Amino acid sequence: MTQTHGKDLEGTVTLVTGAAVRIGRALALALAGRGATVAVHYGNSAEAAAETVAAIHDFGGCAEAFQADLRNISQTDLLIEKAVERLGKLDILVNSAAVYEMAGLAETTEPIWDEQFSVNLKAPFFLARAFARHVGTERAAQIINIADWRAIRPDPQSIAYSLTKAGIVAMTKGLAMDLAPNIRVNAIAPGSILPPPGQNEAYLEEIGKRTPLQMHGSTEDLAQALLYLVTAKFVTGQVLFVDGGEHLGRSRKIH
Repeated sequence: MTQTHGKDLEGTVTLVTGAAVRIGRALALALAGRGATVAVHYGNSAEAAAETVAAIHDFGGCAEAFQADLRNISQTDLLIEKAVERLGKLDILVNSAAVYEMAGLAETTEPIWDEQFSVNLKAPFFLARAFARHVGTERAAQIINIADWRAIRPDPQSIAYSLTKAGIVAMTKGLAMDLAPNIRVNAIAPGSILPPPGQNEAYLEEIGKRTPLQMHGSTEDLAQALLYLVTAKFVTGQVLFVDGGEHLGRSRKIH
């Protein structure tokens, strides 16, 4: 991991949910690389969380792992409390944890609906509330929510998931108003970044060809977006699409 921007986040403490694996891990590493102390949240991936913490320690960063089941709202307040107790404070909350299950209208059962709304939307809302209570109204802080390009172009094959991400966008804008001026709230909406479980790089490349930029992205693209938002002091209530233009529609160009 390259570190070319110094330690401009040194002294800040951030909580990244779902930081054990995939996108959450990449965001945690990016923040730690700029000097932030990172609370690495995980649900069931204890070993992967320990590996993320170890990776941060390897380049001289500071991190600790914290477990919480985000399907249980009573654990969201406790997660904030534990992080503050062990790390002293929190300055940045990154709501990255999410579950995804491909299911259209006919296939969406109540358990599928409930799990996705609990983890993807309900938990970020109540984490944001607990975080805001901790920060108060005087100290500068910020919340970064991870949305999805499907938030504005719902995918009928993953309708419940799309609805949760549309809710994240609405929540981002609402909280940006409610928590101003001292807490900034923004969102990142990724596109094709990592292949879904069970798929490989070839699948990702094929999906990428259908975007206007005719390519897929990387976790480094998301890290750059995150680091921009956490240092952009005059930006709040924004959704930054990092998707090669996928939210605009599929490319009509023929290769």
